[in-house]
Amino acid sequence: MNYIVVIDRLRAWLTGLPLLLLLAAAYWLNQQVQPLPSVLDSSKRHAPDFIVNKFVATTLNEQGKPRFVMAAKTMLHYPDNDSTYLDAPVLTSFDLDHPPTHTSANNGMVSGKGDEIFLRDNVKIVRTNSTKQRDMIFTTAYLHVIPDRGLAETDQPVTMVDGRNIVHAVGMKFDNKAHIVKLLAQVKSEYVADKN
Repeated sequence: MNYIVVIDRLRAWLTGLPLLLLLAAAYWLNQQVQPLPSVLDSSKRHAPDFIVNKFVATTLNEQGKPRFVMAAKTMLHYPDNDSTYLDAPVLTSFDLDHPPTHTSANNGMVSGKGDEIFLRDNVKIVRTNSTKQRDMIFTTAYLHVIPDRGLAETDQPVTMVDGRNIVHAVGMKFDNKAHIVKLLAQVKSEYVADKN
């Protein structure tokens, strides 16, 4: 009698075995077609992929002499928009016929192609003159620089100091190659006499 009970139970279990195997196969197949877990793509987040401290880069002219030098306390490159951030940048432009021009700021950005520089906060341009003349100094809050063309411009208030002349304006176009400065609007000038 025990033998019959065991066989009945075995038959009941064997009839459910194909269903159990089918469920196991369905579970395994479901696990195989699940999408892979998402992996963070570093190009989609705004985080630097490299940092350079005490950065200096020199661009040479056709004769192999320095054309301009870009230096910064720190340079950070961001892959998501291919931009470069500069901390305390200084750009020095060289001209064979004239003394160098120095441009500095608290911070700046370089475009992805590297052909444009955007300087912000305490921007200062010093156009060095000969020993007979004083330096010409420009200050503003923002400056867009195109180094290859020797151009710089701003739509912000700008102050120019040339010896004893102080000129205030809004907007400026600075052509370093042609040595032409255009002050665009609201130009006001004052002359500061020597204190004797």
